[in-house]
Amino acid sequence: MNNDPIVFQLNAAKDKPQSYRKTKKKNKNVCPFCDVETLTDIYKRQGDMIWLHNKYPTLRDTIQTVLIESHDHNGDISTYTREHNRKLMKFALSCFETMNDSNDYRSVLWYKNFGPHSGGSLSHPHMQIVGFKHENGYKYIQPDNFEGESLFKSKNVEVNIAKHPVQGYTELNINLLNKNDLNLWADWIQSGSKYMLNIMYDGRCDSYNLFFYPRKDGGICAKFITRFEAPPYFVGYKLSQVNDGIALDKEARRFRKFFDNGSKLE
Repeated sequence: MNNDPIVFQLNAAKDKPQSYRKTKKKNKNVCPFCDVETLTDIYKRQGDMIWLHNKYPTLRDTIQTVLIESHDHNGDISTYTREHNRKLMKFALSCFETMNDSNDYRSVLWYKNFGPHSGGSLSHPHMQIVGFKHENGYKYIQPDNFEGESLFKSKNVEVNIAKHPVQGYTELNINLLNKNDLNLWADWIQSGSKYMLNIMYDGRCDSYNLFFYPRKDGGICAKFITRFEAPPYFVGYKLSQVNDGIALDKEARRFRKFFDNGSKLE
């Protein structure tokens, strides 16, 4: 398998607003997503959720889009009302499917950055949906990346702690097996964000990535990955690491109990 890296266009990123980096340039830290009246190239909107073209195309041979989740600059999946989060997941899925079903791209990637260590540039809650014209963005992803220590399963949704993580060590997989219960899927995703930021690692995690992968059976896997410093085995060799079975089982039981208790923080 050839390693064909996607090309980052540094010149396109030089004027990009930043939330996590101090700058002396005037107005550089002003949040563009809060200034809704000046937004352009909007594809679709529903309430305060807005899907639009990304005006800073930093990746070559792609169409980059942004999905603004809420008008709340400090919001997150973990803090939204249950109703808003359910609407968000349905809206985001419909936007992803619009691009993915267009046949204009070799692959379409959908993901979210949260927190200062997530690799994102803006703190205002948003997702990204990116169409790659030539690149298969899923070439390193395998079906077993979505499998693991199962803690919940219904006809429509299955949740597990990954036994074959993409990076490691503890990844939460929330699998939508079919689209008959998007609300339950959204509820598990919201619980996962709360659990990852507040319970897992005793609240030491302040950043995560949430990736959405189309499954070969027609479903979608929503995968939470904690963001700390990347392990050297992954950085240097693309070797992921996973916790032992005892730790995975403990995490699965804790996450299931957290969800059953209404995802309430004590």
